[in-house]
Amino acid sequence: MTDDLRSAGTPTLEDVARAAGVSRATVSRVINGVRNVDPVIQEAVRRAVASTGYAPNRAARSLVTRRTDAIALVVSGAGVETEPADGARPSGSGSAETGEPDSGSAFTAQVFADPFFGRVVTGVVNYLRPRGMHPVLMFAETSRAREDVVSFLRQGSADGALVVSTHAEDPLPGLLTDAGLPAVLYARPARPVRISYVDLAHQDGARLAAEHLLSRGCRRIATITGPLDVPAGQERLAGFRDTMTGLGHPYIPIAEGQFTQESGEAAMERLLVEHPDVDAVFAANDLMAVGACHVLREHGKRVPEDVAVIGFDDSSAASACRPPLTTIRQPVEAMAAEMARLLIERLAKPDGATTSVIFEPALVVRDSA
Repeated sequence: MTDDLRSAGTPTLEDVARAAGVSRATVSRVINGVRNVDPVIQEAVRRAVASTGYAPNRAARSLVTRRTDAIALVVSGAGVETEPADGARPSGSGSAETGEPDSGSAFTAQVFADPFFGRVVTGVVNYLRPRGMHPVLMFAETSRAREDVVSFLRQGSADGALVVSTHAEDPLPGLLTDAGLPAVLYARPARPVRISYVDLAHQDGARLAAEHLLSRGCRRIATITGPLDVPAGQERLAGFRDTMTGLGHPYIPIAEGQFTQESGEAAMERLLVEHPDVDAVFAANDLMAVGACHVLREHGKRVPEDVAVIGFDDSSAASACRPPLTTIRQPVEAMAAEMARLLIERLAKPDGATTSVIFEPALVVRDSA
């Protein structure tokens, strides 16, 4: 920056125009991304911006571009449909009488307890930040919260939404598409919705788990499924069961879980009561696999010597488990980044077709199986 500009204070659009030898209007068009500007002039303006140290006013820029460079990152679920009456305590404050958390705070606590969501945030932030865009984290576990998300987007407070849904009956994806709002979903919706999404080839991952357990010589193999009203839970069970059947093992004991460590512990307890001779367990995510390992140790069973255990996701829970979990890797960070890319592409081409991107899983062998 020159001494004259330093003494004059914060560089202005006029300063950039003088340095580039063009009009103020031309500078504005370049900064706001108008495409029909000569490339030579664009380069001259960029050099002038760099030399003057000019920083565009985001508020003024948004008036021109109608873009905020903010993206709503929404964690959503079907949740509780009732809301406190006007004047009652806000969601997340807990019960005034008992001190117990209400449904809003419980939902938030569950989200932050699952390493999956942290990986989603990492992938989204790492993709958006170099592009000058920033996520706004929102929770939509109730009807009112979902209405708030739709209103937030309709008012132009964010350019679009990246949605991670935790429940098969979640109506938010449909609400967004019905309102004509740009959005991309993590995982295939349980019901047909005209929305782009990223997902994993879940059945292929379950197939890898079945083949690995059989290759170890395991023969009395059970599975702890995810919630069976969720596509991921359904597909991981189908892939595991079909592979086992195809390899001569048509009967697989099943206990349903909810993708939480506690549900994995409860499912493992049920399996040991009903099938005490089980020698391997495939859990449909790492948290449930960790829960299974805890219960097996409490029952005096060694992992993997007595019972081999495989998880799914390759989350931080897998490497922190003792023994470290063999698992199926879901490249969550890359999938979240792709979700953000699809949304930015949709913002650039609002009339573009919806699409899906399916990622491939991989077996990660550690000590549990």
